[in-house]
Amino acid sequence: MTIGNEATAAGEPLGSAGATAQIRAPGLSTPLALLFALASGLAVANVYFAHPLLDRMAEDFAIGHGAIGLVMTATQIGYGLGLLLIVPLGDLLDRRRMIVGQTIASAAVLLLVATARAGAVFFAALAVMGLLAVVTQALVAYAARLARPEERGKAVGTVTSGIVIGILLARTASGTIADLAGWRAVYLVSAGLTLAVALILARALPRDAKPAAAGSYPALIRSMARLFVELPVLRIRATLAMLIFAAIVTLLTPLVLPLSAPPFLLSHTEIGLFGLAGAAGALGASRAGAWADRGLAQRVTLIGLALMLVAWLPIGLLQVSLLGPIVGVVIIDFGLQAVHVTNQAMIYAERPEAQSRLTAGYMIFYSIGSAGGSIASTLTYDRFGWTGVTLLGAAISATALVFWAATRGLTPARPARTVS
Repeated sequence: MTIGNEATAAGEPLGSAGATAQIRAPGLSTPLALLFALASGLAVANVYFAHPLLDRMAEDFAIGHGAIGLVMTATQIGYGLGLLLIVPLGDLLDRRRMIVGQTIASAAVLLLVATARAGAVFFAALAVMGLLAVVTQALVAYAARLARPEERGKAVGTVTSGIVIGILLARTASGTIADLAGWRAVYLVSAGLTLAVALILARALPRDAKPAAAGSYPALIRSMARLFVELPVLRIRATLAMLIFAAIVTLLTPLVLPLSAPPFLLSHTEIGLFGLAGAAGALGASRAGAWADRGLAQRVTLIGLALMLVAWLPIGLLQVSLLGPIVGVVIIDFGLQAVHVTNQAMIYAERPEAQSRLTAGYMIFYSIGSAGGSIASTLTYDRFGWTGVTLLGAAISATALVFWAATRGLTPARPARTVS
C-alpha cells in the first residue's frame, strides 16, 4: 500500500499511482457534514420511496406482483449508469456545480414520475431519476476530499449515515404520504423538497478547488479500470458491497407484499414504520468510519457480516409474529451500515486524488447487487413465498461472510494513512 499520496497536482495523468503533489485538506465542519448527510439522504430516498408502494403501482399500471420488482430494477439500472458516467466527473470538473445542477434536474424528473400515465414514461422517468440520484456519491466523495486525512473515516461515516437513514426512512415517509394522498403525492412532495435543498447547497457548498485530475473524459473512464487492477482493496470491498446490498434489497423489496396481505393487512403507514427500526440500527453503526480510522476495519467487517447473516433467523419468523422481522431489520441494518462505511473508509485512503472514481467503481457494484436483489427477491416471493425470500437472503449474506474470510489477508486492518 502506498502511503503519503494525498492528491495529484492538476495535470497529473489520470490514475497515476505515483503522484506526490499535495492538497491541504481544509477540514469538514460539523454543520456542513450534516448538510451533506441531509442532501444525500433525500437524494437516495427518491430511489427507495417505491418499496412500500409497489402494490399500488402494480394496480395503477396493471403490472403483476412477479414483475413489479422491475420498478426498482429500472431505477438501479439508471443509478448504475450514473455511477459509471457521471460520478467520475467529480475528479475532472467543479463538484459544487455538478452537485447543484444534478439536484435541480432531479426535482424536475420527480415531477415527471409523479405525473406519468403511461408505463413506458413511468419506467423511463424512474431510470433517469436513478441516474441523477448518484449525486449522493458525489457528496460522499466531496466530503472525503474536504476532510482531514485523520478524520476521513468519520466524515464518510456521517454522510453515509444520512444515506442509509434516507433509504430506510423513505419507507416511512412514502407509506404515510401515500395513505393520505396517494403514491403520486410522494414524488410531488419530494420534488419540492429536492428543489429547496438545491438552493441551500448552492449557497452553502464551498467553491471547489481545481480538480486533482486533468485529461479527457474517455481517459477518466478508462482510469477506473486501472484502479481496479492496481488496488486489491477496491476489488474486494466492491464485491462485499454488491453482496451486502443484494441482501438488504432482498429483504426490503418484497416486504410490502406479505405485510399488506392477509393476515396482517397493514396500511402503508404501518409498513413504513419498519424503516424507523432500520434507522435505529443504522444510527447505531454510524461510528464505523471512526473505528476503521483506529485500525479496527477487519473486526468491524466481521461483526457486521455476521450480524447480517444472523438477522435472517428472526426475519424468517414473519408468519409467526411481526416482532421477529422488526428485530431482524434493526440487526441487518446495523451490520450493513458498519460494513459499508468501513469499506468506504478503506478505499478512500488509498488514492485521495481519485475519490470520485473510487466512489463510482465501488458503488457500481452496489447498484449491481441492488438491481439483482430487487428482481430476484420478487420472483422468489411469487414462487416460494416468504420462506424462499428468507433462504435467498441468508444465502447471499453467508456468501459475503465466506468471501470476506477468504480475502481478509489481502487488505489491511487500518486504512492507509495519507498526509497533508
